[in-house]
Amino acid sequence: MKNAKRVPASLLPPIALEAGGAPIYMQVSDWFRRAIADGRFRSGQRVPSTRALAAGLKVSRLPILSAYEQLHAEGYLETFTGAGTCVAAAIPQEAAAALRHKPRRSTPNAPVARPAARRVATRAAAMAAPAQIWLESQDAFRVGVPALDQFPLGTWSRLIQRHTRHADVDALAYGDPMGYPPLREAIAEYLAVARAVRADASQVLITSGIQHGLQICAHALLDPGNEAWVEEPCYSGTYQALAAVGAVPAPVRIDRDGLDVADGIRRAPSARLAFVTPSHQFPLGATLSAARRIELLQWAARAGSWIVEDDYDSEYRFDSKPVASLQGLDADARVIYMGTFSKVMFPALRLGYLVVPKDLLAAFCACRDALDGFSPTLPQQALNDFIREGHFARHIRRMRGLYAARRAALLAAIARHLPHVLEPSGAEAGMQLSALLPDGTDDMALSQRAAQVGVSVRPLSQCYRQPDARSGLIFGYGSVDERAIDAGVRDLKRIVMHAARGRLPGVR
Repeated sequence: MKNAKRVPASLLPPIALEAGGAPIYMQVSDWFRRAIADGRFRSGQRVPSTRALAAGLKVSRLPILSAYEQLHAEGYLETFTGAGTCVAAAIPQEAAAALRHKPRRSTPNAPVARPAARRVATRAAAMAAPAQIWLESQDAFRVGVPALDQFPLGTWSRLIQRHTRHADVDALAYGDPMGYPPLREAIAEYLAVARAVRADASQVLITSGIQHGLQICAHALLDPGNEAWVEEPCYSGTYQALAAVGAVPAPVRIDRDGLDVADGIRRAPSARLAFVTPSHQFPLGATLSAARRIELLQWAARAGSWIVEDDYDSEYRFDSKPVASLQGLDADARVIYMGTFSKVMFPALRLGYLVVPKDLLAAFCACRDALDGFSPTLPQQALNDFIREGHFARHIRRMRGLYAARRAALLAAIARHLPHVLEPSGAEAGMQLSALLPDGTDDMALSQRAAQVGVSVRPLSQCYRQPDARSGLIFGYGSVDERAIDAGVRDLKRIVMHAARGRLPGVR
């Protein structure tokens, strides 16, 4: 026990003493035996002092002393100078196993009840994401992770400390479900200049990121059985949001001009909602053409439908001028605009935003309040300062140059090592690109094998729901420097060559 890690004492345990039952010392000792056997108390964890436990249970200290003495004698507890009484490092295994398997009966002759069925909602299975072994690695080429080592953490820490030191009572209380008002104002001003979004601060709703925004949109706009357009292929979280409300996804194909609106109208002409990524389609990278944008807006106005515009990484565009938002073209207030700070700053920040048409504000605010109340005030205050003081704009400018260089390095590495195997797609923007594999290639098997050697490439086919899925790999280059990019593609080449010799099915 000398080298065992000791854990601080927990709060008083919830021991329920039965009046007229067994003696108090027996009830207490029996409760601790079961708690230790069940893992509720760990080896080395402190238990309450006899004085504190007696006071908490409102009983004399004598039976508590007797219970602890019994537990000491049986080897469940040990006492150490300066550490108090702790759970023993070596628990009596035979006794613990017997306790775990011993049925509990309310009376000596009562029959053991058969356990009832452990039911869960059917939507839980629909919301579950498939196994993603490639997410277990933080190495090249994890999708969606920015250059975390380049974030100005010192500046951010100073802003957090500023509001921590001078926090008032309001900052510690419940917040507005719509978000911290000064931050909403800063976001509205930023979007007006950078993305041509037409809205004022009253229309900005602070979320905890893109997935949270999708959930709020689904709850506010969809009833069970409603159809909703989703891009094919698309971000898998969209399907999870639809499953949560019992809506029906209608996959709409993507081509080089983005969402095929005519295909959507053929599949589900009266869909209540369309989820789109017009600036940089995920995962293929297409930009929705001007003609398709007009088509989509006209369909929404004619059908009385809504459009959710996911602008998840619009800050980063390299080979052309920034594309204005779809929301800025919308004359009928049919578009809900959505963005996040996870890709620009860091994912753990958990702050994003929705821009909501004014006649939908009450419904969206009610859904947000019901789902999780409000976002933490302190990081919102720091983010407001981060934007107002110019740190946000400077960081975007720096990262735009960095990501452009990393994108070029990835394209060069693919051309150098796998020119006849991978065909890059959608490399004009963002922090990731897709590369198509030859037809029939098992991209899932390739991704799983790559993950085993520390290369995190996502299989493109996982983003499809229809049987004619394209095979490919999605590379995130935001968090990988040029040297690691080349090394990662070289590792991937070895895996592909290994597979090509017939040792991994599906690669020709």
